[in-house]
Amino acid sequence: MKPTIQSVKGTREFYPEDMAARRWLYQTIREISESFGYEEWDGPFLEKIDLYAAKSGEELVKEQSFVFEDRGGDPVTLRPELTPSLARMIAQRQNQLIFPLRWWSFGPFWRYERPQKGRTREFFQWNIDLMGADSPEADAELISVAASFLERVGYRPGQVQIRVNNRELMDTVLSDLGIPKEMRPSIFKLIDKKAKLSSQGWQDYATEIGLSDQQFTGLCGVLDDPDLWKQSFAMVRVFKGIEAYGLSDYVRFDPMIIRGLDYYTGTVFEAIHLTEGGRSILGGGRYDNLVADVGGTPLGGVGFAMGDVMIQVLLREDHLLPSFKTVPARVMVAVFNMETQLDAIQLSSTIRHERINVITFPEQAKLARQFKYADRLGIRYVVLAGPEEIAQNMFALKDLASGEQQTFPRTELVKIIREKLATG
Repeated sequence: MKPTIQSVKGTREFYPEDMAARRWLYQTIREISESFGYEEWDGPFLEKIDLYAAKSGEELVKEQSFVFEDRGGDPVTLRPELTPSLARMIAQRQNQLIFPLRWWSFGPFWRYERPQKGRTREFFQWNIDLMGADSPEADAELISVAASFLERVGYRPGQVQIRVNNRELMDTVLSDLGIPKEMRPSIFKLIDKKAKLSSQGWQDYATEIGLSDQQFTGLCGVLDDPDLWKQSFAMVRVFKGIEAYGLSDYVRFDPMIIRGLDYYTGTVFEAIHLTEGGRSILGGGRYDNLVADVGGTPLGGVGFAMGDVMIQVLLREDHLLPSFKTVPARVMVAVFNMETQLDAIQLSSTIRHERINVITFPEQAKLARQFKYADRLGIRYVVLAGPEEIAQNMFALKDLASGEQQTFPRTELVKIIREKLATG
């Protein structure tokens, strides 16, 4: 056989059953987002690389983005994330929007990463943000949206956990350790890498970026302190807010959570699957400078993002992803012969106008083959429009599940189909 052309590495193919899973996830995300009063929006799939260069971090721009020149020679990229686009769009209409605003979206993104289980180069992502509210209670709301989603899809607190930290708190304790401000980005990267390196490798990295032995010992003590959050008035309010939502069992403080993007300024959080090596499900935090950085008036925001690949992998492994059987239509109109084919098409059009999904067999074939085709697709009811039925304005309706077949006047056919579909 002639070899087929392979798909581009890291991209995805959605067969009907895969699309059904994607639609289910989208619908669940929509329901959770709208239950908290968030409105759906979206941004461009293509952006100028400059939008990310200043704030998203060097790794995202130089290593993970699909960057190319357009025909005018300008460097553009397939969007690797959405928050900078959000900030720009808000800045463009800042005087017309009503704040605080709550927006959410679910769309495609691209990152040039090594494809592996739960990670592809092309993915869909849920983004949800609350803009124009600077309070810790706003942070608690976004964390509670995330917890509500995890609860809705069937996860219990013992299976997943949202871990929360605060960058301002970490700045304070790092100052107390005598670590200068210019070293903070490097220290945040050090903390973020702790789980990814061996103990010796992590200590060597700390020495490499300039930490003294005393500072390193102090940092280890900070990262081992589960009550550190009580030193932060903002963190205390965040946890009280989450408690008011009734979702405290899903959330705990973790000084190891830093988040890699450079634009986070306050609360940061990440949802972790507690088995399978602690895989990350979603993450986000507070960013108070982005809108001003893209030309707007300073405006605080908090949000998170969740990719669709890992959450579906985990849901499937945990037997929480529903099984999907795709059925393209509820009814099929069979074709007896060439002379009756147009009558069959006309009849299917009449049924379709009544908002019932219906297909017509596209060619002349034995009825047994047509019945088998409908049955394999999961279509239970077949309308038989033979020459005699058409002449008498009568049509038969066959139930493939029971084998029962009844004949009805054309004027009653749609009503009978509706009744059958409602009960069957």
